[in-house]
Amino acid sequence: MTQNPQGQMHENMHTGPVPPQMNHGGHELFDVHEVLSSAVAGLNQYTLLRPHVQDQELLTMMDRQFHFMQEEYNITAECFKTGMDPSKPTQKYMMKQDNDFIYGLKPSQPKKPIQSSAELTDEIISGFMLGVHKSGAALKTMAALETSNPVVRRVLADSVPNCIEMGYEVSIYQNKHHYYQVPQLAQQDTMAIVNSYAPSNIQPGTMPN
Repeated sequence: MTQNPQGQMHENMHTGPVPPQMNHGGHELFDVHEVLSSAVAGLNQYTLLRPHVQDQELLTMMDRQFHFMQEEYNITAECFKTGMDPSKPTQKYMMKQDNDFIYGLKPSQPKKPIQSSAELTDEIISGFMLGVHKSGAALKTMAALETSNPVVRRVLADSVPNCIEMGYEVSIYQNKHHYYQVPQLAQQDTMAIVNSYAPSNIQPGTMPN
């Protein structure tokens, strides 16, 4: 006897109050699962790479970011499991670097994959760190847009700026050491693009029909 998928769907629909731990949609479950799995992978990368760090400044940054990421992971996992407010609020990461970028390109050796862990450098390690934060920002943004549980959605949304801040901190470190170079357009081209937009002056209530 074949089952009626449509009838089965109606049987599974909730019409009354949903328990907090079940207050999750299907897309939410898969996307938050992806966020948490990625967070575990990021923490694992930090742990594996830490013994290979040479620069004390990078090591201090790595440890500070690791402990922040670990706390944020625990908060996210807790509210995802309970569907309720976590025992600690989401914190705001504050980077220690200044925000001065060095612009322009200098000649450098072409990059290529390493052949053993003995070739790991601070440049490579900081590149891994930046990748962790870029991936986290993208995954958490997509998950927040698919999340129906209000607490989990807010925790994810509050976490995105922290990924951006930590990634920015790493990129400034890389730039200072010429690992990450930032090209600029000519001043005339830069100003042409910067000035290519004008403010909108449509007043409320005056939208055309």
